[in-house]
Amino acid sequence: MPLTAANSAREILTGLHQLMARRGSAQAKLDLTVDLIAEAMGSEVCSIYLLREQSLELFATHGLNKEAVHVTRLSPGQGLVGTIAAEGRILNLAEASTHPAFAYRPETGEDRFHSFAGVPIIFRERSVGVLAVQHADPRAYAEVEIEALQTVAMVLSELIAGARLTDGTARRGGQREGMVRLAGLKLVSGMARGTAVFHEPRVVVEQTVADDPELERSRVISAFAKMRTQIENMTREAEFGTAGEHQEILETYKMFAYDEGWVRRINLAIDSGLTAEAAIERVQQRTRARMLEIDDPILKERMHDLEDLSNRLMRIVSGRMGTAAQTGLPSDSVLIAKSLGPAELLEYDRRRLKAVVLEEGSLTAHVTIVARAMGVPVIGRVKDIGHTAAEGDTVLVDGNQGSLVVRPTRAVTSAFETRMAMGQKRRAEFAAIRSLPPISKDGVRATLMVNAGLAEDAGALDATGADGIGLFRTEFQFLVSAALPGRDAQYRLYRQVLEAAGDRPVVFRTVDIGGDKALPYLADATDEAENPAMGWRALRLSLDRSTLMKAQARALIEAAEGRVLRVMFPMISEPWEYEEARTLFEAQIEWVKARRPGPARVEFGAMLEVPSLAEMLDQLLPRINFLSIGTNDLTQFLFAADRADPRLAERYDWLSPAILRFLRRVAREAAAAGVPVRVCGEMGGRPLEAMALMGIGIHNFSITPAAIGPVKAMIRSLDVGAVRGKLEALLAKPPRDMRKALTDWAKRHSVALD
Repeated sequence: MPLTAANSAREILTGLHQLMARRGSAQAKLDLTVDLIAEAMGSEVCSIYLLREQSLELFATHGLNKEAVHVTRLSPGQGLVGTIAAEGRILNLAEASTHPAFAYRPETGEDRFHSFAGVPIIFRERSVGVLAVQHADPRAYAEVEIEALQTVAMVLSELIAGARLTDGTARRGGQREGMVRLAGLKLVSGMARGTAVFHEPRVVVEQTVADDPELERSRVISAFAKMRTQIENMTREAEFGTAGEHQEILETYKMFAYDEGWVRRINLAIDSGLTAEAAIERVQQRTRARMLEIDDPILKERMHDLEDLSNRLMRIVSGRMGTAAQTGLPSDSVLIAKSLGPAELLEYDRRRLKAVVLEEGSLTAHVTIVARAMGVPVIGRVKDIGHTAAEGDTVLVDGNQGSLVVRPTRAVTSAFETRMAMGQKRRAEFAAIRSLPPISKDGVRATLMVNAGLAEDAGALDATGADGIGLFRTEFQFLVSAALPGRDAQYRLYRQVLEAAGDRPVVFRTVDIGGDKALPYLADATDEAENPAMGWRALRLSLDRSTLMKAQARALIEAAEGRVLRVMFPMISEPWEYEEARTLFEAQIEWVKARRPGPARVEFGAMLEVPSLAEMLDQLLPRINFLSIGTNDLTQFLFAADRADPRLAERYDWLSPAILRFLRRVAREAAAAGVPVRVCGEMGGRPLEAMALMGIGIHNFSITPAAIGPVKAMIRSLDVGAVRGKLEALLAKPPRDMRKALTDWAKRHSVALD
């Protein structure tokens, strides 16, 4: 294309501006529009497809057969055009027919054209059509051509929406009557009843074409300055403290606010003739399109932060700061949003905010981490909540189950409030035994420790009366950082955790990244694998990247000065992997001690997650101080059943005789060697499963803080000798339903399972 993207887009926008000002039908204007675009881009074909009556209709074309206009129709997802509309992504193909979604429509006469490029026409975050160009010669379109198409598509959306040519684009309120139950992803636990409040971060762009580019540029510069001041103030004023992973998130967020590349892209969009608002939206659409091409969840989360900042910048430049955070909240607000950035969440009054419901979201999302620090329940991945709920609806949020009810009936509300009251009563009962030890009726002392991943999680020790931290997931610091955390940053975190724990033990698991926990700054080491859970992750990756492991080792050793350092290595398949990791750590211990005081003592442990390690325990046990069993991964490896696949849920049962026999054998071998065994994972946090573990000889658990109370209550009501005898009988001749058999036994013996 002989012109730059900005020049080409400006030429088209100028023509479009004149077209929109004319009198005439929308059809006539779009007919002239495709001619204009084709001429400006030197394109043989330019076509506009619009979403009408749930199908994409060829509405105007230059170069295809005119008889096909209003005749050719494609369903969303059908053909190249349907794929673009359904997925909101760009297609740029040198040979269109080779794409798996290609659908030939003979009435269009497109068989003589080979290359194809198409972009979605977006209105209020929804695809309402597709703008496409084609050439006879097979060639990929240049990036500048795609940029120009996207800019033009954005302006077209204004014309199309104004003429009401497409299906309705209302974002919510489609279903306002009757109770609706929805399911999502558990992100932050807790229960809440409240009033639906929409976050409303989006500003609708009402004018796209600018009269004075310099004026638009100055508006953007002023908005950036104001936004950066807001972010700086927010970082300083975060209510829940200045230390921990959430603070690193805010620092990463601030880094985006000062990204000059982002500023430059917005200015280029203004150069093409767009207003400040349209330019921000244009760059934002490009970011969303790129997000669709990214599989890495951590990198996607960085993109969500940029989306959040774009929304903030848009509100500033348009003078519309009226998000729910600024307009006043009901005292029982349940905030609803498609996605939410950490800074936006911090704007809300935590005393009035009862819960958050997101259409998107993930366990490692920055907003999830901040919400956890604020103590706000969150459910994510609630499909189309924006269309199901309406402002002011009553919403019941169960973050413990990952479910919610919109517009509940009186009976459902009453039952929910009863559950909340029971939960509060149970928490009061657990608080009453917080200072009591987990000793069974026949005098067996169990050890209840918590799993942690944030510095703030150490506060759960006092809140629950736990014996210590049995699993500190060090990778969390890596997952929320924009770059590899340095040794000093790691040292500060580990030191903070140890000081918060006081005399109680803390077991640090070395970093478990890779697989489904990929890091953008280690992309070559964490490439997507076909089976990520069994791929290049955890200790396998750390031994390969010994510099990374040495830095972590030194940070842990220095942080534990004068204390006992407990380290365990994850994902060990064979004893030689443990030996290599321990040797590396011991070398770093000698290095540190030659320069400064080191730990009073170092204990090394291994995680049994890979079944093959159980066959080598006779070689491993003499070399370790403790053994931790990671039941989450171990069980899915034993059963070859992905725990995330709902179709295999019944095959992933911790009370399977196969699992219990396996664990009993491990416990007996470790006991004979004098090595303590601890179960880390969800299995130990469930009272019935924990009862079974006590029965096979495992008395040490590392579980979620919320599980400490229920499991302690179970242990204090249990006769371990009796359940041991029952388990021996059941495992010798397993019943068809082990879970039912154990539940019935527990009820008969008044074991506290509820």
